[in-house]
Order: sequence, then structure tokens, then C-alpha cells
Amino acid sequence: MKWQGRDRSSNIEDRRGKRSGASGRSTGRRVRIPMPGGRAGKGGAGGLLMLVVVVVISLALGINPMSLLDGTISTGGGTTYRPSDTRPLPDAGKDELFDFVAVNLNETEALWTQVFAQNDMNYRAPVLVVFSGSTSSPCGTASAQTGPFYCPADEKIYLDLGFYDQLRRQFGAGGDFAQAYVLAHEVGHHVQQLTGVLPEFNKQRRAMSTNEANAYSVRVELQADCYAGVWASFVGEMNLLERGDIAEALNAAEQIGDDAIQMRSQGFVVPKNFNHGTSEQRQRWFERGYKSGNVGQCDTFGAERL
Repeated sequence: MKWQGRDRSSNIEDRRGKRSGASGRSTGRRVRIPMPGGRAGKGGAGGLLMLVVVVVISLALGINPMSLLDGTISTGGGTTYRPSDTRPLPDAGKDELFDFVAVNLNETEALWTQVFAQNDMNYRAPVLVVFSGSTSSPCGTASAQTGPFYCPADEKIYLDLGFYDQLRRQFGAGGDFAQAYVLAHEVGHHVQQLTGVLPEFNKQRRAMSTNEANAYSVRVELQADCYAGVWASFVGEMNLLERGDIAEALNAAEQIGDDAIQMRSQGFVVPKNFNHGTSEQRQRWFERGYKSGNVGQCDTFGAERL
């Protein structure tokens, strides 16, 4: 990806070198890239409940939620971002991986600011917490073992940059655009938070069976993958993609599919425990967003086939 020399987001909280303990009782639900040995899955169905979210979002926001998903995304135009009270960013060029993440976060802000503005809504950008070792969050302790995740309770994304090395070594998903895909996926969860998808999920799942909750979770995750694909299309329109970038993202999606992770960690697959989607599903929904460049193609809740 062509990223050097581009603007970096200021919505970053750099906690590297600052260790903190657990935050106590978790008050939110992590939405994250899955890791072997992490949160257990809870597979199943629940198709009718998938439709509840669409109705509730409409009532809560006073709009047709799918109106947020109209049209293709075009580049150009000014963008404004939320002021940040986070720590000053490191000097550009002195921390290449940090700079890369900051540039990618800025590009996601550009995309989603435009999408929301096209629908007469304001995009509230998330804060990215970059840490090393472990740090606290309202959703519990973030560490290398948890993997990157989005915490709805404080609207922050938690990322240990060391995860990217793990992504390459343990998952076989190297390349800078594999890293960009991971971040864009977590930003996709923030979009779901703003549009009411995650709040409705957290509300409905209390009354769901294990299987229903997991089936809902798969649709949430695949929509975030599709949003990441739309973002890839957006940066492609700006001529920022390089040869092999999309292949890197698709490979990452394959390597972190539920079936691939289960095979690596336990040597067999239990579909009822899927909560993120199979490798094929994750690739297909990312590619759907990328090829269409249209968030209207990311309605996993209305899709009969995932």
C-alpha cells in the first residue's frame, strides 16, 4: 500500500510502555479478530432474530437504516474529524509501523465521514489505543492474547502492534495490507456501533440461545469484513493500492476464518462453535465490499446465504 507521506489520524492514544492491570468487571462486549484459545464460540441459527436489528435501528434513529448503505463511495471533498485529547503522536518517520496504522486510520475516517455525510449524519471517529503488553479497557484487559478488538463501551479500538508479527508468524498472513484489513475490520465494528447494530446485538443476545447468539455474531462479523472491503475499494480509487495488496487481505481473511482457526488449534472443526464465519465466508464478504465499493452490498442480516 502506498502510504508514506500521507496524513495520520490524531485519534490515537499511545499507551506503549505504560502497563496497567485489569479494569475490573467488564461492562462491554469485545468485538474482535478471533485468536486460538480465546473466547469460545457458540454456533447456531436464529434467522428471524437477524431481522429485528433492522426494525429497531429504524425506530431508534428515525431513518431507514439501509439508507446509510446507499450508493457507491466517491473520493474528494473535505473531511473534518473529532478533536482528540490523546497523547501527542510520535514523530513521523521514527516509528514506521505506528505511522502506517495512523495513516490507515486516517483513511478510514475519510471514508466513513463521507458515507455518513451523504446520509445527513455525523461520523464520530473511534480512538485507537496502541499498547504493548497489556492495558485496561471497559471491556476487560487487552493483551497480546486477546488480539485486536473494538470496545463499544468507550468506542475505542485496542491494538498491540506485536499482533501483526503474530499474524505473520502464527497465521501465515503477512504483508502490510493484511495489517490494514485487520484495522479496517475493527473500524467496521465502530460503524456498527454508531448505526445501532452492536447495541441491538448486545440487547437481543441476553434472550438468545447459545446457537442464536452465535449465528447473529457471524452476521455481525461478516458485515465488518464487507465494510473493510469497501474501505479497500475506497483507497483503491485513490490509487493507493499496490500489486498483491488485495491478495494479502484475502489471505488474512482465510487464515482467521473459524474453520481454519479450529483446525490449527484442535485439529478438527465444530461448525456450531463458529462465531466469525468460515474462511470462505470472510473472503467472500470482504471481496463483495471491495468489488462493489458499495456499503449497500454489506447487508448480511438480510442475506439468505452467508
